[in-house]
Amino acid sequence: MYFHACMPQDSTTLATNLTDSAQLQDSINALLKNQTPVHTDPYNDALSGQGELLLIYFCVIMLVILSPTVINAIRFYFKKKQKTKEYESNEVVFDNLLQHYNPYYKSLNAEYKSRFMKRVLQFMEAKDFKYIDIGQEDMMPLLISSAAVQLTFGLNNFMLDYFKTIFVVRDNYTYGLYNVPFEGHVSEDGIYLSWSNFIRQYNDYTDGENVGLHELAHALTYVNFTVDDGQDKWFHNEFLNFSKTARPVFERMKDGEDNLLNKYAATNYNEFWAVCVETFFERAETFRQQQPDLYFALCKLLNQDPMTENKILNAL
Repeated sequence: MYFHACMPQDSTTLATNLTDSAQLQDSINALLKNQTPVHTDPYNDALSGQGELLLIYFCVIMLVILSPTVINAIRFYFKKKQKTKEYESNEVVFDNLLQHYNPYYKSLNAEYKSRFMKRVLQFMEAKDFKYIDIGQEDMMPLLISSAAVQLTFGLNNFMLDYFKTIFVVRDNYTYGLYNVPFEGHVSEDGIYLSWSNFIRQYNDYTDGENVGLHELAHALTYVNFTVDDGQDKWFHNEFLNFSKTARPVFERMKDGEDNLLNKYAATNYNEFWAVCVETFFERAETFRQQQPDLYFALCKLLNQDPMTENKILNAL
């Protein structure tokens, strides 16, 4: 069972400025004597002292307010640099893991593997992975990031910027008031994935079930149609054209028609979209044979064809 929040429709549906003292004219006597006068004005001296005191208070207050932000920014900067260095030093290990667990990556030539890996490293660096009832393993953020990059490989904006946090849960879980088990869901809090289902379904890359791709497909539409934070212009504009082909298939499924898509696709149009993505990558050849119009509409929308060597159709 999957859950998502607010997914898209077919088309694109917030000190007073005190002077230290008053300017005083030079005295005539001082000019005659060619001397520089010394003026004393208790009132203006008091104003000057108050201004300096206000400035000090203001600086102290701003320091108190900004210190946590500055400290956090510095901490984030060095943490990111450390992560970048760590990830780059493990690139060979990452390559071996992706070769083993991600058939999509394995099928790429050297040039596109390099492009894929760079995107994976960027995605991992930008996200905060939190682990619930499960110990962290190095391959968890790597493989989840690779699923995101796989989905968005043909798009310019692949970072799903709105989502800063990805929650990795040990197994099926319950959520809110729902009394059914969840494999994953997407909400304004972040992306949730059950690791046992994620890794099991990537190990079987022919059944058309992949919770990673499924939930990331929800995340992709979320950033493009709900929050617009991470929007990809091509995907956003092309979704309407995709729906012109996809909607009739969905409506027929609601009326009971069987096809190669999992019956869960008939739940609602948002789930139909996510199931299409799973099938597109895991059962591409059968998909193209049985639903060619829908298949090629997805190719155009994602700007890639899993059946081709380089995957990407056009440079955007």
